[in-house]
Amino acid sequence: MVVLLRSYSYDIMRGVRLKCVSTRKFKTGAVSVSLVCPLDKKTAAMNAVLPYVLRRGTASHPDMLSIEAYLDELYGARLEPVLRKRGEAQCIGFYADFIDEAFAEKNVRIIEKTVDLMAEMLLMPAVAGGRLRRDYVETEKDNLIADIKAELNDRRSYASGKLIEKMCDKERYSVPKLGRLKEAEKITVATLTKHYRELLPKVAIEIFYCGSADPDRVARAVKTGFRSLPRGEIAPFTANEIIYSPRGPVREFSEELDLTQSRLAMGYRVGEAMRRPNQAALMTANAMLGGVPTSRLFMNVREKQSLCYYVSSGLDRHKGVLLISSGVDEEKLGAAREEIERQIALLKNGEFEDWELEAAKKSIVTAYLSVCDSQPALESVYLDFGLSGLDIAPEDVAALAEEVSREDVLEVFRGIELDAVFTLKKGGSEDVH
Repeated sequence: MVVLLRSYSYDIMRGVRLKCVSTRKFKTGAVSVSLVCPLDKKTAAMNAVLPYVLRRGTASHPDMLSIEAYLDELYGARLEPVLRKRGEAQCIGFYADFIDEAFAEKNVRIIEKTVDLMAEMLLMPAVAGGRLRRDYVETEKDNLIADIKAELNDRRSYASGKLIEKMCDKERYSVPKLGRLKEAEKITVATLTKHYRELLPKVAIEIFYCGSADPDRVARAVKTGFRSLPRGEIAPFTANEIIYSPRGPVREFSEELDLTQSRLAMGYRVGEAMRRPNQAALMTANAMLGGVPTSRLFMNVREKQSLCYYVSSGLDRHKGVLLISSGVDEEKLGAAREEIERQIALLKNGEFEDWELEAAKKSIVTAYLSVCDSQPALESVYLDFGLSGLDIAPEDVAALAEEVSREDVLEVFRGIELDAVFTLKKGGSEDVH
């Protein structure tokens, strides 16, 4: 396997880490800054809106027009807000890409100027009267509220989100990425400014760079750009808070909405396999179950028995939660659930063919090798690695997947337990809950 990427890690200051992926493979460079915030229902909506407010203007570039003009001077660089949920962490910040300096004029110092702009957005936003600008806060608050309400229109995501909310009701993981409508509506200039000022000194920050520049130069640029970042005690926190088994019997939840197709969402705890997680085995087991077109659920529940319109599984390896999502005619809900549970029981008993394992492994290998062809994918994967405390590369995961054995996936399958089921049925109204 040819390795085209080299990675370097730096501790910039307390609670600030930089990962540099050095390569000449791309014609662009990329930088991201991610504030790793604990998910909390009281602050999630404010965290969600904050990067969008900060992106609107800085002390030197007080509006979008002046920011875009400055980015145009950097050969048309792009810089956008980023909001993600990773396990029990809410990651907020910025992602920028720009022409790699190997293809630009000499001494343009795009990296330093981009990092400085990102730092200024974070540390010196546009203010009025000592607070974040009211017009920016109100506009982005309205956009956030609209986004939260719009999630209702995506029935599949809505059902999965409600399952997580119910299943993990006593855990940070229950909080949606965007926060909840009630908290979003409470945001004011005063509360958001106060939260922003309290957040900066205590939040851990992950910074990523991918491109051809000398990593030491990037580290110097980050240290210079973020030199005024206030640093207090970084609150101990992990995105990987695992609950190893259900709290009791399977919990059942349901809701009615105006729809034509019911949704079935089933939540499992991955269990003992998360105590010393074999990441490649976890991903392979999920692919075998419902992650790829050759999976058990797709081939049997959908294709052979036509019990649903779609069915798939997804695994959050930070949390040890596996979700199965399906679109089903209401009269087939019972049969679809029964068949899903039967297929999982068969996998637990080792009743699967070698070709199923090999197809799943190949899908993981292909996926992680393809990550190396995309800077946004690399940035996302390295953020995952950092939050999991893993010092590995995508090629390493691909190589590990090739070695996954039947016993490795059996260990994963044998530990998963059904925790909760959420059913979205026809009836009711469009109100957001």
